[in-house]
Amino acid sequence: MSRILPRSTPLAEGVDPAAVRRLVDHLDRLEDVHSVMVVRHGRVIAESWWHPHTAGRPHTMFSVSKSFTSTAVGIAVQEGLLTLDDRVIDLLPDDAPADPSEQLRAMRVRDLLTMTTGHSASTMEGIDRTISLPGSGWARAILAQPVEHEPGTHFVYNTGATYLLSAILHRLTGERLLDYLTPRLLAPLGITHAAWEQDPDGIDTGGFGLSITTEEMAAFGQLYLQGGVWAGEQLVPAQWVVEASAKQVANGSDGWSDWTQGYGYQFWQCRHGAYRADGAFGQYIVVWPEKDLVIAITSGLSDLQSVLDVVWDTLLPDDAWPDGASADRADTAVPFQPALRTPAGAGSTPLEESLRGVTYELQPSQCDVSALTLGRDAHGRTEVAFTIGGLDHFVRFGHGEWSPGTCSLLGAPADVATAAAWTDESTLRGRMVFLGTPFEWRLELRFSSDEVAVTIDRNVSFGERGLFNTTGKARRG
Repeated sequence: MSRILPRSTPLAEGVDPAAVRRLVDHLDRLEDVHSVMVVRHGRVIAESWWHPHTAGRPHTMFSVSKSFTSTAVGIAVQEGLLTLDDRVIDLLPDDAPADPSEQLRAMRVRDLLTMTTGHSASTMEGIDRTISLPGSGWARAILAQPVEHEPGTHFVYNTGATYLLSAILHRLTGERLLDYLTPRLLAPLGITHAAWEQDPDGIDTGGFGLSITTEEMAAFGQLYLQGGVWAGEQLVPAQWVVEASAKQVANGSDGWSDWTQGYGYQFWQCRHGAYRADGAFGQYIVVWPEKDLVIAITSGLSDLQSVLDVVWDTLLPDDAWPDGASADRADTAVPFQPALRTPAGAGSTPLEESLRGVTYELQPSQCDVSALTLGRDAHGRTEVAFTIGGLDHFVRFGHGEWSPGTCSLLGAPADVATAAAWTDESTLRGRMVFLGTPFEWRLELRFSSDEVAVTIDRNVSFGERGLFNTTGKARRG
């Protein structure tokens, strides 16, 4: 993988190596952090990927996508394609209701950017258009929803607003958002791994769906830290960078939370003078102008504040920023090489001989898994075969190490890494990490006589975390 940013060491860039070490160590304690990259003065001073996650694999960004969509709007404004005061219904005339309400007629591009459209709730969820991408005509469905408040007066985090920005740019430019951004932003930055989900009409989803690597995230943050300039070229208008990253609207009053410090043009304000692009389950690009610092993080966490708390706790103290090089500080080589923890326990069980090859017929469940069989593959890995629609889908688990493979239990094959262990003689616990995403499944099989209890939970989810919970009996004879 080619590098975008130059490398250095913490001490060479005026950061205490011990503080950087604490940052990585404390992130490691959160269990499901996938990567971190720290950039000071434009140079990478620390980088870690928690194995089996790797530097070259793009990671799902979720709402970090919004900040890229905002940037595209800023470039389009400079090109004269639209203004922030343009009415939304004028830019999407074919999708506007025949008799728009007064509030809808008043909605401007600026209101989409600042999440002050006047809606009482997120419009994307309101039309059931989320990750699963059902149905078409998203813009028409969003614009048909009631606008309860005067636009510009009421903040509601609204993924549908960002989608409308993407739809507007799609109409104005005649191309998808990703293609519009590639020559203007992505290619000059060296971002070559970008992919963006599309709706059924071929419009990039805007508010989510972008996948890029951790270093590409860091490069985007560094561009904003440099006022939109990259390699001497003004890629993003300087004034747009100032406005997009500033507090445009209030969004709460809790001083301790990084979600109530204000909102810009699809960027969140942070405590301590920083701002960030922010995606579900802990995807962050934190830009900290006072420290000339950018931090990119990917993860799979539900406690989002915990990640930012680690950043402030380890890098905010004065002793993290020594005045100059000091002989009593040993500079820390990078990268660190942490790993996600594999399940603790034995690689086999005394009961395995009696369990291996037995098919357990399962009670009906929402996942349509009708049976499972425990075994070993040719490499000695624990193997679980799930029967779905008469076909066996095999999941093979490493022990004490992550075993790469694919999983097709949800349809299209997905790259995974798996590990499992026997926590006692009758209980097998496994982890299945979906690479390039925040998601993993946690499997438990509890055997008792001729029965098995099966549980599969997700580490994070937009809905219920429980995916599968059923029992089965051995098929004998």
